[in-house]
Amino acid sequence: MRVIVILLFLGILGSLGSALVYLIRDQGKSDRTVNALTWRIGLSIALFLFVLFAHYMGWIQSTGFVPQR
Repeated sequence: MRVIVILLFLGILGSLGSALVYLIRDQGKSDRTVNALTWRIGLSIALFLFVLFAHYMGWIQSTGFVPQR
């Protein structure tokens, strides 16, 4: 499960980086920046849904926040 989360997170960062490169190179004349950011949003949603699914299946447990006294 950790591998899936790490791969999705690296995909998100890679997509964000490629969007920056396309923004600098193309100077807004193509749709490559928009496509890269669309992929980033899709991967972010997929990661969020995967974490929710893993919690539902019991693969991960929420510990909550316990303040120190």
